Amino acid sequence: EFQSVTLATGLAALVFAGLLFLTYQSFSRWLFFIFVCIDLLLLLGWRIASRVLFRLRRLAAVERRVLIVGAGEVGRRVGRMIKENQWMGLIFLGYLDNEPEHVEDETVAVLGGVRDVRKVVEMHTIDDVVIALPQRAYGLINELTLSLHDLPVNVRVVPDYFSLAIYRASVEDFGGVPMINLRDPALNDVQRLLKRIFDLALGTLTLLLVLPVLGLIALAVKLDSAGPVLFRQQRVGENGRIFGMYKFRSMVEGAEAMQKQVSKVNGNGELIHKCPDDPRVTRIGRFLRRTSLDELPQLLNVLIGDMSLVGPRPELPWMVGQYEPWQHKRLAVPQGMTGWWQVNGRADKPLHLHTEDDIYYVQNYSLWMDIYILLKTPWVVMRGIGAY
Repeated sequence: EFQSVTLATGLAALVFAGLLFLTYQSFSRWLFFIFVCIDLLLLLGWRIASRVLFRLRRLAAVERRVLIVGAGEVGRRVGRMIKENQWMGLIFLGYLDNEPEHVEDETVAVLGGVRDVRKVVEMHTIDDVVIALPQRAYGLINELTLSLHDLPVNVRVVPDYFSLAIYRASVEDFGGVPMINLRDPALNDVQRLLKRIFDLALGTLTLLLVLPVLGLIALAVKLDSAGPVLFRQQRVGENGRIFGMYKFRSMVEGAEAMQKQVSKVNGNGELIHKCPDDPRVTRIGRFLRRTSLDELPQLLNVLIGDMSLVGPRPELPWMVGQYEPWQHKRLAVPQGMTGWWQVNGRADKPLHLHTEDDIYYVQNYSLWMDIYILLKTPWVVMRGIGAY
């Protein structure tokens, strides 16, 4: 963790230095050094304090006995989460369900049927009852809640809304009525502004640093095979907008016409859109793709605003045309040069799996997550995982 905090502080210092460079602001080097040191000490102090508070809370936690009504998918997921967070003082006693075979974990007891809730609560001195029944059981949920109203027990209802997570749903007040908003934007205005400032600062600094490398790569591509140095390809960006993405050319001319001929499917019939033995790749192109150096011109796309440094990779239009409805959610944020999928397997995953990774990023976005992905990307590139 010390290494991660140090790397994050160093990256923040680079971004700050880039902003000073762009605005032509003079700044004392000693003052800048002191600022970085104080920043590092504050971050380390915060992490140490967090760990101390975590341990104190664990020691001081009051044990509470928990019963889950419903052993379906939602109930089992809640049960796993409670067992994984025992430091909070929660003791998971078991389930109530009319179909005990739902429970696959032999270490967890089924204490009775759903309507046995009052008897079980009194018998085992339950502190918290979690009702995790499907939406169609609304009437039963109301009945169970009323049956416990005179007992000293907390009743919590977990709605069967896990599937709504892909919409980034939120509860809001609408005309005095609490409602679930299914179209909450993936990035709010503040997050979008911070992400754009971060992209411009770090993108500009990186482009200036790699200019000599870009020149050498351009010369190598030109000498290796006939055709242009840069390749501009139509890709699908945020909200389905088509834009031209820049890359160093790594294939022979006319390679796009052969795309569908070389795309592969795995044993389950799922599309894998890159293959390690692609005959269209040139000699220098194979090296560029293995090291991801062919992606460097996309820094121009970042500065223009077509892309971000971090986000789901922009896909080809014909591939997006094969998406299932739920997969389109990955287009709700700016597409990026690197992303959660790239640092968790890269191109060797089937299409449906890498969109799951991308949707995880959309659901859990934060600037710190972007920084984590950027810090991890060089290590993944050096290992050459899934890159060809």
